[in-house]
Amino acid sequence: MDNNTEADLSLQFEEAASGVRTVVVGEVLWDCFHDSRRLGGAPLNFAFFLQQLQHRPLLVSAVGTDPPGKEASTAIAALGLDATFVHSTDRYQTGRATVRLGPGDETSFTIDRPAAYDAINLSAAETLRLAEWNPAWFYYGTLFPSRARGREALQVLLGAMPEASRFYDLNLRPGFESAELVLELLQSADVVKLNERELSRVAEWFDLPSTPEAFCREGSRRFQWRAAAVTLGARGCAMLVDDRYVEAPGLVVDVVDAVGAGDAFAAAFMHGIVSNWPVKDIARFANRAGARAVRARGAIPDCTPQHPPVR
Repeated sequence: MDNNTEADLSLQFEEAASGVRTVVVGEVLWDCFHDSRRLGGAPLNFAFFLQQLQHRPLLVSAVGTDPPGKEASTAIAALGLDATFVHSTDRYQTGRATVRLGPGDETSFTIDRPAAYDAINLSAAETLRLAEWNPAWFYYGTLFPSRARGREALQVLLGAMPEASRFYDLNLRPGFESAELVLELLQSADVVKLNERELSRVAEWFDLPSTPEAFCREGSRRFQWRAAAVTLGARGCAMLVDDRYVEAPGLVVDVVDAVGAGDAFAAAFMHGIVSNWPVKDIARFANRAGARAVRARGAIPDCTPQHPPVR
């Protein structure tokens, strides 16, 4: 880590031309802490942070018709996110995850399944509308397709938008992961983001190198990724973009909790790619985004990016 000051945490960026259209598919849920609950789910968090960076995310998910689902719908609207494809269902209750905070960035989740987001059921007409929206990017994780219905829905959406670049954020959760599924999702991806623990798991499953640079290079060669990033907690990140590799040190911050920090990092990572920044600037910017997120309770802190150039 380096001794960066508080001013270094401002999210400074060059505006992306017109904002990039991105379909974001997966879970919306309530993160339940010992003393409170906060709206979350990696796809929702990613969409929120992406919108903060002036892009155009379109969230595909579902909430229940129960009171938590109604609260979630109200909260999503208050965030200004487009909820056209966030359905309400009475089949299951709104998603819920019990969060246990450990030292530093150690966080564990107990996830209730099935949940409302497992009942995403887009009609053929809705799928066509999404395809005709002509998104440039498509985001997915591992949790939503870990059940058969979600996996099928993801495959349909990916097939409907073959031209969209695919961003896979692993977000592995115990009990909702398999080597077979992860391999399928890695093979589909153009850009991959994972943490250090996930790197170890994936390296073991698929006989990949266990060090960040070698992993990113061999994974990109084997799966034809354009870019890959490994978050290293307080030590920062490792990143490969268009065969250019960098490791960027972390920032010194007071950690409230790490929930959502990886999602903020992921949105900043994508922003830097679409803005055609040098990889060192992308890594530095993504580290700042993650550092801001850990200073607030829950996944979606109250932060408004600023707009001067990153340099």
